[in-house]
Amino acid sequence: MPVYVCSLIRNEPQAIPSGGYHVVRFPFGTAESYDAHGMHQVAQPDGYEITDWRKDDRSGLIWPSADGWADLYGLMYWESGDYTEVRSRFVRDPLDLSTGYDSTCTEDDARTPGGQYRAKHWGLFSHVGTPLALLVQHNAPGSLALTHAQFKVAIHV
Repeated sequence: MPVYVCSLIRNEPQAIPSGGYHVVRFPFGTAESYDAHGMHQVAQPDGYEITDWRKDDRSGLIWPSADGWADLYGLMYWESGDYTEVRSRFVRDPLDLSTGYDSTCTEDDARTPGGQYRAKHWGLFSHVGTPLALLVQHNAPGSLALTHAQFKVAIHV
């Protein structure tokens, strides 16, 4: 059984505004962890081309290159700040580009002493043409930095 893998890593902070969920954005090319199956490309499958990954929510999309059972993994490191909770979720089509926004594995974590480091894993059916993303939010009164993030998808076909 083949496994199609895309593994993204972000080693620079992303400012997350307060209120609502926000797509975690990831770099392309050599800054990327692994994308041998072309699931995280500057030229998107629908013809759109990303010019600045730091400003474009589409840089957070993984476009499955095969239909199958997908294991999704997320890792989020939050800076210290004035908040009591951080949240995360995996979303099929978070930008409403194909089949419509469909969230799953929403988690709400209370602030803990020390660092705010969160890891998650979830399984779902993925489909070619329906992008996947990791979204986050917090309840601080202003922006808060996500200082490190990873998003990984392994599709079993």
